[in-house]
Amino acid sequence: MHNLLRLILKYSNFLLFLAMEVAAFIWLFSEQKYQQSTFLKSSNVVVASLNMLLTNTDEYFHLREENESLAEENARLREMLNNYQGMIEDSVERDSSYVYAHLQWGYEPAKVVDVMTNSQHNYLVLNKGEREGVREGQGVLSHNGVVGIVSAVNRRFAQVIPVIHPKMRLSCRIRRNGQMGFLVWSGPSPGYADLTDIGRHIEVAKGDTIETNGLTGLFPEGVMIGLIEDIELPDGDTYYKLKVKLGTDFKSLRYVQIVHNPLAAEQDSMRLFK
Repeated sequence: MHNLLRLILKYSNFLLFLAMEVAAFIWLFSEQKYQQSTFLKSSNVVVASLNMLLTNTDEYFHLREENESLAEENARLREMLNNYQGMIEDSVERDSSYVYAHLQWGYEPAKVVDVMTNSQHNYLVLNKGEREGVREGQGVLSHNGVVGIVSAVNRRFAQVIPVIHPKMRLSCRIRRNGQMGFLVWSGPSPGYADLTDIGRHIEVAKGDTIETNGLTGLFPEGVMIGLIEDIELPDGDTYYKLKVKLGTDFKSLRYVQIVHNPLAAEQDSMRLFK
């Protein structure tokens, strides 16, 4: 008690000043309508700003759930699109076996939990594994194009070799004329790759779309890979040097779809020369 009194006496001047300030504010805002209105408006601005901050914070923490929901919805929509494509072709081809090949694809949404894009041995790790039915050799897509191929799987995770890896050689075609080639990557940029095996007699143009050809059983036919951005044809060369700007932005990639083809094993067994 003695120490408390000493503390009060020590700061008595400051406490008296504080009490007078409080009393002055109470009198000012209770008697003067203009000051009271100004104070209330200022208070409302502060409260509104705090509410907006809290709302934005709450929305930020719900983004993860919304993104995962969107990834699942994209997978369902892609599967529906393939099914509708098969139905349309059914009315044209009248060949049930032909149509069934277009109804076979399924998609498992997954999240990228680890990624390397600035080395010669780039990779991704996804949060889906054996317990979700993921297996080695499955294709992986983003909403903007091809990502890569599953290279290793354990119970909970899957590793993916992306198209921006020197060991990848992806069979593809030019959409406009159907000419087949291979997409290869030699670095260093994760945004570009090269289209090879396109002869000089083939007509190519900047902006041509490069897409999957559906021959490997890893990806459905006609999935976007990228656009031709640069064309070179040195004198005496047999093939073009074509630079492709990839549709998938690997540096910002967060959600993907793992492609499921139940006929993959049967298709693979029919390849006589491996």
